[in-house]
Amino acid sequence: MNDKPAAPAFDRHMLEALVCPVTHATLSYDAERQELISHAAGLAFPIRAGIPIMLVDEARQIKADD
Repeated sequence: MNDKPAAPAFDRHMLEALVCPVTHATLSYDAERQELISHAAGLAFPIRAGIPIMLVDEARQIKADD
């Protein structure tokens, strides 16, 4: 059996407290990719094991039209 425990879910209430570390703009949550998106900065911050990784070095560059 391959019954791995599910990763902890991201608490969407954290979005109220989190802002982009670059622009201080609000973030949006992409549940499918498990990322927090800063459209202002053009960055997507990963969420790993339910924990947002708010480091620019860990962020993925996104296109303006994403």
